[in-house]
Amino acid sequence: MSLLQNAIQDSINTIRGLDALEEPLARAAQMILRCLNGSHRLLVCGNGGSASDATHFATEFLCRYKEDRRPYPALSLTANGEFMTAVCNDYQADEIFARQVWGLGQKGDVLVAFTTSGKSRNVLRALEEAKRKGMDSICFLGRDGGFTKGVATLDLLAPGRSTARIQEAQTVLFHVLCETVDRDLPKA
Repeated sequence: MSLLQNAIQDSINTIRGLDALEEPLARAAQMILRCLNGSHRLLVCGNGGSASDATHFATEFLCRYKEDRRPYPALSLTANGEFMTAVCNDYQADEIFARQVWGLGQKGDVLVAFTTSGKSRNVLRALEEAKRKGMDSICFLGRDGGFTKGVATLDLLAPGRSTARIQEAQTVLFHVLCETVDRDLPKA
């Protein structure tokens, strides 16, 4: 098989492993619907390549997913370079998301976190801060979940060994989550 054919087959196998997440995904959708219908907001973070996933996910709510509808409050905590460099300078990189959760998060908001390895200390700290503030949280994880597994209110663990294939599966998963939530959100 060619490199492309191998990548496609590995991606298919990883995505098929998401079948076991139907019930947790439905719980995640209900958590987000409760949040947004209750006039609260989503705070979203991710480390490395997962930072792009975080911004992508937040955009699906603040702009729209498929159909035209009103915007819903979703904030990517990865999108403020000035703030993040200040925190890295004045504190440490592990605090870049936790300080934002501390300053912006409120009970009723939901933190959505992405970490392919489950070993991103800045994501872990954000989840810990959300818990301290009484916020619900959803964490998209890969591999075995690393030391972050079990910290969030709800984990969505994409099986696999390859970072690229896990991230592809997570994209499928969060798009299905967006579609599920979008169906039941008020349009106006």
